[in-house]
Amino acid sequence: MNREQQHIIDEAYENHSREYEKDNSIGISHAFALIDGTRFYRKIDKETFIALCTCDETFSEQWGLQIEERELSLLERRDLAKTKLEWKDWINVIFLAHYKETYDKHNIPTKLITVTYNNETTESYE
Repeated sequence: MNREQQHIIDEAYENHSREYEKDNSIGISHAFALIDGTRFYRKIDKETFIALCTCDETFSEQWGLQIEERELSLLERRDLAKTKLEWKDWINVIFLAHYKETYDKHNIPTKLITVTYNNETTESYE
């Protein structure tokens, strides 16, 4: 993730933390039962918050943060290679049979990360 995306995630997590301080029952998925039958809730850590926003659509919608990660196809990596590599390196890629290994050698990204928060979307490649 790039710095801007990390800032957006930090902002969303801080919003979650403020809401938890107001009413700790928002940690409902992390409820713990006590011996006397009462329950208390634990605030989730940032890593868990990110994981839930990535894989739980309902949780993601609740906090307005959507994180999507996907692998890039070889064609998408080729298009990135065109913009990243110098012409002489790009010509070598065209004529090589082992595109994936060449892309890896030149550190062409393999993953697209999209972060959307409050209808603002940012993309980065890894």
